[in-house]
Amino acid sequence: MSTPLLWHNPRCSKSRQALSLLEEHKVKHDVRLYLEDTPSVQELKALLKQLSLEPRELIRTSESLYKELNLKDASLSDQDLIQAMADHPKLIQRPVLVVGSKARIGRPPEEILELLE
Repeated sequence: MSTPLLWHNPRCSKSRQALSLLEEHKVKHDVRLYLEDTPSVQELKALLKQLSLEPRELIRTSESLYKELNLKDASLSDQDLIQAMADHPKLIQRPVLVVGSKARIGRPPEEILELLE
């Protein structure tokens, strides 16, 4: 198994819980502080494929940026939404654990453990 990579935001309680779960289960892992190490459009496309999700499913609709950027607009393309997440990584659901070719959003945080089985 490849080393799990946690897309982590230390200010998010769910993300901190996911990190704690990995540590409690003694899972060797890497951490990507994605707000600082912002993902590219290509990385987001790869992540969406690993998650088997559409771009709208990865966006945090509760963020004020979501409303400010009018991302609810149904006429926006997948590319528009992915670009918005690349430009504003705060919009990305968190935490996300990537293991090999699969990924899982940790909502609830225990969801990430399914990738480790």
